[in-house]
Amino acid sequence: MFTGIVEELGEIVSKDQLADAARFVIRGPLVTTDAGHGDSIAVNGVCLTVVDVLPDGAFSADVMAETLNRSSLAGVEVGGRVNLERAAAINSRLGGHIVQGHVDGTGSVLSRTPSEHWEVVRIALPPQLARYVVEKGSITVDGVSLTVSGLGRDEQGDWFEISLIPTTLQLTTLGRAPVGTTVNLEVDVIAKYVERLLAPTQ
Repeated sequence: MFTGIVEELGEIVSKDQLADAARFVIRGPLVTTDAGHGDSIAVNGVCLTVVDVLPDGAFSADVMAETLNRSSLAGVEVGGRVNLERAAAINSRLGGHIVQGHVDGTGSVLSRTPSEHWEVVRIALPPQLARYVVEKGSITVDGVSLTVSGLGRDEQGDWFEISLIPTTLQLTTLGRAPVGTTVNLEVDVIAKYVERLLAPTQ
């Protein structure tokens, strides 16, 4: 489990395409300080398992085809920056919200509107996820726990907005994501459980 509070910006060192998967080597000096084989690290919001901890603060992880098909990791290139977060410790504060690291779908950045102290980013919302997103609710975008500041629909489809403070702009990939960027989305798991519990039983 994660909280959506990004610890550092990592770098893709290598990406080897396998038959039905890919092996990534990712540099993250902070998140590897206490990492070991089998630990979980969220990479742009995708929970990956550490295969090996390597020199120079890097780690390797295998990404299966299912994950590549459902997330933006398939399009990440060597040298690209990624948001990194270690799994939450039981005795730590929950600074964001409950994040599983299981991507529900992807969206794309539609617009960016800067202001003096923050920036409003509008992101396309896949129709199958729209029912789980509410204004002032939580959503995870590329592993970052954020509050939905706006919600709507136009001729192009559903969208939501997030308001990014300077810290988020500086310390995560969202500060550098231009219009058209594909981002990973994870909706609030509580909403999905509520829907399941209220569904008619067979």
